[in-house]
Amino acid sequence: MPFEETVEAEGHLIDSHVMEQIFDKVVESNGRFEVEQFRIGKTNGDPSYLRLRLEAPTRAQMEHLLAQLLELGCASADLGDAAMKEVERDRCAPEDFYSTSNHHTHIRLKGDWVEVQNQRMDAMIVVKDGVGYCRRLRDLKAGDMVVTGMTGIRVTPESKERDRLAFAFMANEISSERQVETAVRQTAALARQAREQGKNIVVVAGPVVVHTGGAVGLSRLIRGRWVDAVLSGNALGVHDIESALFGTSLGVRMADGRQAEHGHRNHMRAINAVYHAGGIKGAVESGRLTQGVMYECVKNDVPFVLAGSLRDDGPLPETITDMNAAQDAYAALLRPAGLVLCLGSMLHSIATGNMLPSWVKIVCVDINPAVATKVSDRGTGQAVGVVTDVGLFLDLLSRELAGGTAK
Repeated sequence: MPFEETVEAEGHLIDSHVMEQIFDKVVESNGRFEVEQFRIGKTNGDPSYLRLRLEAPTRAQMEHLLAQLLELGCASADLGDAAMKEVERDRCAPEDFYSTSNHHTHIRLKGDWVEVQNQRMDAMIVVKDGVGYCRRLRDLKAGDMVVTGMTGIRVTPESKERDRLAFAFMANEISSERQVETAVRQTAALARQAREQGKNIVVVAGPVVVHTGGAVGLSRLIRGRWVDAVLSGNALGVHDIESALFGTSLGVRMADGRQAEHGHRNHMRAINAVYHAGGIKGAVESGRLTQGVMYECVKNDVPFVLAGSLRDDGPLPETITDMNAAQDAYAALLRPAGLVLCLGSMLHSIATGNMLPSWVKIVCVDINPAVATKVSDRGTGQAVGVVTDVGLFLDLLSRELAGGTAK
């Protein structure tokens, strides 16, 4: 006797291709479905409604199928409340905990749907005083009430962009280099939109920003108040300061691309100079550091986080070497973000994407198309890739937002 369940979904199911994904998941999971009700939205803004009766050969296959469909916005038609269990030990969730996605999530409590706060992927939902919160595994405390199973949970995936003409490139995972001017103009439009909505613009940058000459464009964006936070690793700070002090990046002269004599030690000289000044802020205040991304952050009161790694030289005094502390610092600056620009840093881009809800736009710029693909494959579906030189992109974007034309 097959196992049966009934699920419901509501939203822009057709133009966002959600309905076909639902049907595909059922077939892939060796299940069967029967459409009990389907109602198409009458206008561009109206949602559609779908009610499906599902069949699966075993209970395990049905649970797997329901887990797959939940992420596509299908909720059980059973109107029961979300199930919860108490955490017995710190950092130890119940075995059947619900693991969150980055989409809008609601849980049913005492018959009412309640939106989950601090939405992010790969978290647990802790319920306190009638409100659900996303909480990381390492932050769980004994006595916390954690949502378990899949009953009483509703996920709402982000819909496809309604303004297809204005943001056509947002419909593509990867934009080719031939479209860089268009991508720049549309990224600038997203930046202006974030400003109009009172949201922050956060830059996630790798050292390639410096290597490609993009520090000039990024500095211009910071001065123009288009950047509210910079998230990176030790390398960006080191090579940005090396460039500002000695005119080289990784020992290569920025002016002509030639290796400087004894240039291999310049990044260590830069780190040493910062230590002598008591830190990056001290280097700026003393007049030792007079240009570059770090300089502009200090002068314009733009917060930055430099997350350390095993391969770091130095590191700089401001670099956070405790990974948990660095994650917390990233998350705090990402909370008010409406737009995130990821520039030439695969690992930091993936980490940032994992911390963000799906309604925050991400533009990932890299010369390697695999970087944008990997960011999307990690579950960050709102990430859009622009395949081009990071330095070129930053120069064009800074000029566009300064009132010039991206040509």
